[in-house]
Amino acid sequence: MQPIETRLRVRYAETDQMGIVYYANYFIWMEVGRVEFCRLSGIRYRDVEADGFLLAVAESNCRYLAPARYDDEVVIATTLGDPSPRMPRFDYVIRDAATGRKLAEGFTKHIWCGPDLRPRKLPEKYWVNFGIERAKSN
Repeated sequence: MQPIETRLRVRYAETDQMGIVYYANYFIWMEVGRVEFCRLSGIRYRDVEADGFLLAVAESNCRYLAPARYDDEVVIATTLGDPSPRMPRFDYVIRDAATGRKLAEGFTKHIWCGPDLRPRKLPEKYWVNFGIERAKSN
C-alpha cells in the first residue's frame, strides 16, 4: 500500500519552553496520520467501533531526528507495516514540509479487541481495506 500523507501546522500549544515540539505530540500526530490512512483506505473508526471493534495500542516507538518548531508545516507519511487481522502495525515518517528533512520516524502496533477489551480478529469485510490476505488469518 502507498503511504498516505497528512499535513498539519505546528501549533504554539504543541511546543515546550525551548520552542520545540514536545515529544509526546509526535504520538498524537501519528494518530492523526493513522486515522487519515484508515479513512482514505475506506474505513472510518466510527464504523468499526459501531461493529463492536476497538483498536488498542499495544506498543509504540518514536525516534526523534530533528526538531519541529511553532508554525512549521509537517507531513506525516503513514503506511501499514503489517496488515494483520489481529495485530496491525502502522509505520510513520514525519518530515518538514518545506525542506523534506526527516524529523521523526516510528511505529504503533495495535490489537483488535471488543468492548470488553478482549482480543478479537477483525471481521473479513474490512480485510480488503487493510490489505489483509486470507493467508494472514492464521
